Amino acid sequence: MRAFAVIVVCCFSLFGISQNDQRFEEANALYNDGKYAEAVDKYEAILDSDMHSAELYFNLGNANYKLNNIAPSIYYYEKALLLSPNDQDIKNNLAFAQNMTIDAIDKVPEVGFSRIIKNIINTFSTDTWAKIAVSAALLFVLLFLVYHFSYTTSKKRIAFITSVLSLLLTCFSVAMAFQKNSLNKKDNPAIVFEQESRVKSEANKTSEEVFRLHEGTKVQILETYKDWKKIKISDNSTGWLPAKDLKLLKDF
Repeated sequence: MRAFAVIVVCCFSLFGISQNDQRFEEANALYNDGKYAEAVDKYEAILDSDMHSAELYFNLGNANYKLNNIAPSIYYYEKALLLSPNDQDIKNNLAFAQNMTIDAIDKVPEVGFSRIIKNIINTFSTDTWAKIAVSAALLFVLLFLVYHFSYTTSKKRIAFITSVLSLLLTCFSVAMAFQKNSLNKKDNPAIVFEQESRVKSEANKTSEEVFRLHEGTKVQILETYKDWKKIKISDNSTGWLPAKDLKLLKDF
């Protein structure tokens, strides 16, 4: 009975994939015919079935860009970039979409030692740092065995030095993996979807307005309080926005 249930689930999954492939092709055809709004509806129908891919988000971004939908186009390009961070086409189209935004916010550059460390941490993903750590640990064990069973002084010296280096690399990679994971948890980007949003000094409507943001601007979520989000922009200014004005990028 259990095997039959598994077969049924697999059949439905395959049917769902096939149906979404058909929808995707139909949406692409609508896009190529210049029917961008209808293409968006088709693409979003695929999203409703919990199917996510960089290509799908990229095409959604393209269709919304053609419709001059600033916030949705940036939002979907950013989501595509999360799934495929090295795709140059996505980066280029995102830059075009960002040129449509109103807010010109200066970015505060990181300087000094903290910048160097952050660049090193961001060299690889958490998984890659973890793989390097495991590989270095295995190399350490192997070199230690070579050191233990070698009879000549020169071989022992070489094995000892390289084993120590591999152990240091293991510790360094583990530390980088933890730091990268910590940075990923703190990174909580969102896109402003309101045409104009009033950023408040506190999480209530009657508090002082500190500045305004417009659709398509990317922010970092620092804190949540009821229906409000504390945000930070690239010049390090902070404030509170209603949660309804934002869409989180890491929600899939």
